[in-house]
Formats: sequence, structure tokens, C-alpha cells
Amino acid sequence: MSRFVDRVTIHIAAGDGGNGCASVHREKFKPLGGPDGGNGGRGGDVRLVVDPGVHTLLDFHYRPHARATNGKPGQGGMRNGSLGGDLVLPVPDGTVVLTPDGEVLADLVGNGTTFVAAEGGRGGLGNAALASRARKAPGFALLGEGGEERELVLELKSVADVGLLGFPSAGKSSLISVLSAAKPKIADYPFTTLVPNLGVVTAGDVVFTVADVPGLIPGASEGRGLGLDFLRHIERCAVLVHVVDCATLEPGRDPLSDIDALESELARYTPALQAEHGGGELAERPRLVVLNKMDVPEARELAELVRSDVAARGWPVFEVSTASRDGLRELSFALAAEVQRYREQLPEPEAARVVVRPAAVDGDSFSVEPDPEAEDAFVVRGAKPERWVRQTDFNNDEAIGFLADRLAKLGVEEELARRGAEPGSQVTIGRMTFDWEPSTPAGVAGVLGRRGTDQRLYSDDRIGAADRKSAKRARRTSLDEHGRYIGPEEDDEEDQR
Repeated sequence: MSRFVDRVTIHIAAGDGGNGCASVHREKFKPLGGPDGGNGGRGGDVRLVVDPGVHTLLDFHYRPHARATNGKPGQGGMRNGSLGGDLVLPVPDGTVVLTPDGEVLADLVGNGTTFVAAEGGRGGLGNAALASRARKAPGFALLGEGGEERELVLELKSVADVGLLGFPSAGKSSLISVLSAAKPKIADYPFTTLVPNLGVVTAGDVVFTVADVPGLIPGASEGRGLGLDFLRHIERCAVLVHVVDCATLEPGRDPLSDIDALESELARYTPALQAEHGGGELAERPRLVVLNKMDVPEARELAELVRSDVAARGWPVFEVSTASRDGLRELSFALAAEVQRYREQLPEPEAARVVVRPAAVDGDSFSVEPDPEAEDAFVVRGAKPERWVRQTDFNNDEAIGFLADRLAKLGVEEELARRGAEPGSQVTIGRMTFDWEPSTPAGVAGVLGRRGTDQRLYSDDRIGAADRKSAKRARRTSLDEHGRYIGPEEDDEEDQR
């Protein structure tokens, strides 16, 4: 049996960036041809894209975990790693993306609207990209960054022009079944409709959609019944229709009290996205009242009594019967006129887009605070220091030295010294804790010595060209006791004698 799911929690992870490559170009007669390690590829993003062929969030209910592919590591010969493939997750039109705390991240309306839910990690730089005038042949590369991992909540809010409201068993499902080709479940007991039903109605030249919202009861705006789960489906509706059961036998109920109870719930329910999708308060939406079940004699008598009171509120009133189909034509054309009037008030359509509101980030800002869990220890927080630590291979001393240079240039060492840090103090940056050994005396910027373990940069056992020429000249001037020249072979014979 098919299921309708309109709220899910998903766990997504973007791809990790590939590591950079530390490589030296090797060619005959060029033992140190220079660094040629390529950069790592960027990890794939996770994207949510509106697909008109998707109508429910059921797939995410069964598969809530998703991950994009990682970027490939760089290689020698200036070869960069390939990029990780983006993971595209199709979602229905009207999907709202929220954080677990309820913060709205995106409202996805319109075919093809895209939201980057998780960004892939950046690839690490190879040693070719790290080469500089001071460090001509780096013996290290940067590690790739991990992809973003997030937990998100997806909510589906139906995109319909007309929303049918009413108590359970008021006849909403029957009404949408005769107005459109929709085939909802219809039975003679309350709460038969457990999921919203959408139908397409044609009235003259106007085509519009109608949403059948499950029955509401007093207290729905506070979570009673199915109210909170389905009130969200009327937020985008241009016209609200009260479907009133004029043939109910429940004591204490009549058309006016039913309308007042539902209006009270609508007034208490505030759409979370009213400012973004421009619908305004629900109290400002046009209303129509449908007095249903006119095929029952008692219902027609009750309708005659309350018709004038309902009309006094300024709402059009229609008496219909889904059994005999009386009054349906007039109702459909009245709904089409209201929908057409609403559409004419809308601004010119623009290309669908997502407004992203990223949090403000100070690129070079950082803070140094005492570590509450250890004595004489400090914690460094900041976007750049934490990212640099993630990129560092702590098995390579030269890479550690490069990290220290970057931290010193940013001012971290100077701030640690000002805070009273001493050599050997524990410093935590991100997930890494290490003993601090200052490279600058008293916080004065100035590197004391060269760092690194790549001895190719500092020592060379090869005999230079000048030394080879001097040795050759000395051999040519070698003479024996008789004044004859002694070549290399003759030197060996003389030594044997």
C-alpha cells in the first residue's frame, strides 16, 4: 500500500577532498627536477533539487542516510585529482528545509530549484602549489578537508490553489472526488483521510488545484488530532473553503459553531514562512463556505436557517450535494474566479532561486582562551587555524613547520605569549592537542631558523664541477721520476710496483 510522508529527518554527508601529492620531478640528468605534486580533487556536494515527478518524501523515510563521493588524491607530474561527483536528491515541489532546531534554511518551490544541503571538502594542495621562493622544494603536501555532515528536517507543504477545511466526515474527500479526477479514500467514519489529497479542477479556461486537508478539530493548532501535521498544507493556498456538514447528528454542533471553531484554530496557527512566500496571515485569505449534504432534507432546512448569518460575514455561500452533484458547477466557477483574481495580483514570475543566508564569518579572526579542562593549557578557536590543522600531516615535520609558520604569521603565537603561555604548555586547535614550542622570542615575529626534514634542501654529497676539473688538471700534471706523464692506468701500474 502506498504511503504519504510529509516530514522526515535525513543525515547527509558531502564527499571528502582528496589529499595533495608530494612528488619530485625525476628525469635523466635531473635528479632534483623540482616539485610536481598535483592538488587533490574537491569532494562532491549534496544537492536537493525540486523534481515534478516526486510527490512525497517516502524515499527519504526508508533511506535517510546519503553521502556524496570523495575527491581523488593528486598525483605526480602535475596531475590533479578528479572531482567527487555531486549527489542529487530529488524532492517534491513545496519542500521546506529546516535544521533540527527549527531554523528555516530553504523553501524549495518551482521546478528545478536547487539547494546545496552539504558542501564537499576542499582538496589539499600538492607540493608544486606550495613552492615559494623561501621553500623551493616542499617535501610535504596538504591533506584534503572532510566534507560537511548535517542533519536536516524536510517538510512538505502542498502547493495548491484551494484548500478544503472542515471537521472530520464533513464531506471534503467526496467533494474533491467529484470536482476532479482524484480518488481519495471515502468512508463513513471520522479521520478517514490521513494524508492530503490533491486534485486538478478545470472551470472554463482556468485550471487550478484543490487540496483536501485531513479533518481538523478544536485544539489542532496545539497538536490535537492530526492538526499540526497537516495545517502546514494550507499555508500556500490562495483560497480557503469551509466545508460544513449540515446533516451532522452530533450534539452541540451546527454550521456556525463549526466555522467559528476552525477560524479560531487558523488564527492561532501562524505559518512559519508567511514572510517568505508572500501569503500573509491566514485571516487575510479569501473564504468560501460550502454547505454540504443538501440531498438530506434536514440539511436543507438547516442551511436555510444559517445561510443569511454566514453571508453576513461577507463570505460567498454555496449549497451543494456530492451525491446528487447539485451546485458543483457554480462552486467550481466561483473558485476559478477567486484563483484567477489571486493570480492577477502576483508579480511577474522570475526564475526559481534559493536565497541563502550564510552566517557571517571573519576570515582572519581567532580567539585564545584558557582550557577549562586542564591547567596551564589554552584553546585556539578560529576558522583558519582549525582548517589549517585539518590540512596538516602531523607525521611530517616539515608540514608541522609550515603550520607553525602560518600560525605565527596570523598572530596566534603572539597572542599565546600575551596570554601567558610558556614553552611546553598544552595548546588545542580543533581536535589536535600539542605542546607549544614558540618559534618567536617574546612574541616578536621573526623565525629563528629553517624548518623541515627534507635534507635535499640543505645538504648535497655530490662532487661539484669545480672539484672535478681540479682533479682532472692534477692528473694531467702528474710526472714520474724520469719526467714522463703518468695517466690513470700508468698511476695504477706505478702503485703496483
